[in-house]
Amino acid sequence: MELLDLADWRERVATMYLSDLDLAGYRATRDELFATHPQSPIRDRAAFTGLRYFPPAPEFVAECQVRPAPEGEPLEIDTGGDDGVISYRRLGIAATPWGDLTLFWISAYGGGVFLPFRDTTAPAETYGAGRYLADTVKGTFGRGLTLLGADRVRLDFNYAYNPSCVYDDRWACPLAPPENRLTVAIPAGERNFR
Repeated sequence: MELLDLADWRERVATMYLSDLDLAGYRATRDELFATHPQSPIRDRAAFTGLRYFPPAPEFVAECQVRPAPEGEPLEIDTGGDDGVISYRRLGIAATPWGDLTLFWISAYGGGVFLPFRDTTAPAETYGAGRYLADTVKGTFGRGLTLLGADRVRLDFNYAYNPSCVYDDRWACPLAPPENRLTVAIPAGERNFR
């Protein structure tokens, strides 16, 4: 039952993100989930030996002020898949030590916070189109992006992760828009898969 497997995958992802695991435990749990779950984006799970990560980097954790985003047109991304065009509303702009990053609100049923970014480790060390810090629709709560109040967030790039399309082209992934392309390297979190 594919849809029940998908529901189980999302529950396990949310449980992993909300757990009290440290970074090493989180990474081990993520690798286990990718290696064994029927909804894993890894096609050849038998040959899978784990994801590749940068070493822990506490210097890429910051508490950031969030200011309102200017009014404007929503960002619309065609997923190329069954979801069609998804609309993202600019929620706020986090002033990070490495440059401003726009937080988006996914304007779909139930909504959610989405934070894609690209830095200069791409494409040599990380996925060329960028990584994610949060996609709460998918259950990624409280690791890469932690809400600290109405106008503050904690960003931990040690939890930056690749979108599913990196592992399998059956997935369609929204990529980092130009406004979230940093001009510095963030050697933290997940690295290129291959």
